[in-house]
Amino acid sequence: MSVNTFGRVFRFSTWGESHGPALGAVVDGCPPGLNLDEGTIQPFLDARRPGQSKFTTQRKEPDAVRILSGVFEGRTTGTPISLMIENVDQRSRDYSEVARAYRPGHADYAYDAKYGFRDYRGGGRSSARETAARVAAGAVARLVIPEVSITAYVSEIGGDAIDPANFDLQEIARNPFWCPDADAAARWAERVDEARLSGSSLGAVVACMADGVPAGWGAPVYAKLDADLAAAMMGINAVKGIEIGDGFEAARLSGEENADPMRPAADGSTPQFTANHAGGIAGGISTGQPITLRVAFKPTSSILTPVDTIDSDGAATQIRTKGRHDPCVGIRGVPVVAAMMALVLADHKLLHRAQCG
Repeated sequence: MSVNTFGRVFRFSTWGESHGPALGAVVDGCPPGLNLDEGTIQPFLDARRPGQSKFTTQRKEPDAVRILSGVFEGRTTGTPISLMIENVDQRSRDYSEVARAYRPGHADYAYDAKYGFRDYRGGGRSSARETAARVAAGAVARLVIPEVSITAYVSEIGGDAIDPANFDLQEIARNPFWCPDADAAARWAERVDEARLSGSSLGAVVACMADGVPAGWGAPVYAKLDADLAAAMMGINAVKGIEIGDGFEAARLSGEENADPMRPAADGSTPQFTANHAGGIAGGISTGQPITLRVAFKPTSSILTPVDTIDSDGAATQIRTKGRHDPCVGIRGVPVVAAMMALVLADHKLLHRAQCG
C-alpha cells in the first residue's frame, strides 16, 4: 500500500508526478464557511516556485493553482477541496542516464527495490516537485488557525550559520535565501554559487516558529503534537533530521538548566514562562509558548559531479545528473516547512475541539 494521506480530522492527500501533466491535493475535513479562492493560495506557491533566482532550479513553472471543488461563492462548503497545479516545463530527456543507473542518495534504488518499476523522469512521485501540493494544502490549513502566526527561515547553509545578534525579521523577505541575517545571506550567495558552478550542492537548516498556539493542543500518548510535527517534517523530501526546542542540545543540559520555569500571570490567567527549552510542547501538548523547531535538509542528490553507482543490471558505473536542480534544496524548503507546520496545527486544533469542545 502506498500512503499518500496525512492528518486525522484535517486530512490531505497529494497526487501527481514530477513530469506528469499535473499534480495536486485533496483537502478533506476543512470547516465550512471559510473565505477561499485561488488568490488565497497563490502567494504561498509563489514563495516556493522554482526559477526565481540562480540559487534554485531553473525549471520555469508558474505553479498556478486551480480549485476544482469544495468552494462555492468564495467560501468552503465543508466538502473535499480539490486543488490542481499543472506541470508546464518538463524536460524528460534530461533523465536518460537516470533511466539506466541509480542516483546515489536519491530514492531511485529504494523505489525500484520496493515496486520493481519506477518513473525515472525527475524521480516521479519521489520528486520534491510533490511539495507544491503540500504548500497549496497548507494555505487552506492557515484559514483554520487564524490565531497562529508562522515564520520560517534558513538558519544555516553548508555549515555556515546565522548570527543571532544580526536577526532581522524583515530581512527574511529581502534576499533569495529567506535569511534573517544580511551578512550571512551575502556569504551564502558566494557559497551556493560556487557549489552550483562546480556541479555540487549544499545542505541547509530551516528554522520555523509558530506563535499564538494556545495551551492544550496535542495529546499525551499517540497523538503527541511534537511527534506529529516530527512526522510531518521528516516526510518532506531531503529532510534527514528535526529538533524541537533545544533538541539534541537538551541532552547536554542539567535538569535545572533544561527546565522552563513558570511564574504566576499578573492577571491570573496563563502562567508566564521564563524559558522555552521545550519548544512550546510538553508531554505532547502545547504549553502556550511559541512552538519552535529546526529541520535539516541534506545536499541535493542530483549533481553534475560524477558519483560511483550501479546500473539496473547491478553493474558498476558512474552517473552525473543533467538537468535543472537546486544547488541547495533547503532554500525552497522554507515554505514547505511552514506549510507542514500549518497542516499539523490545523489538524490538532480540530482534534482538540472535537474532544474538549
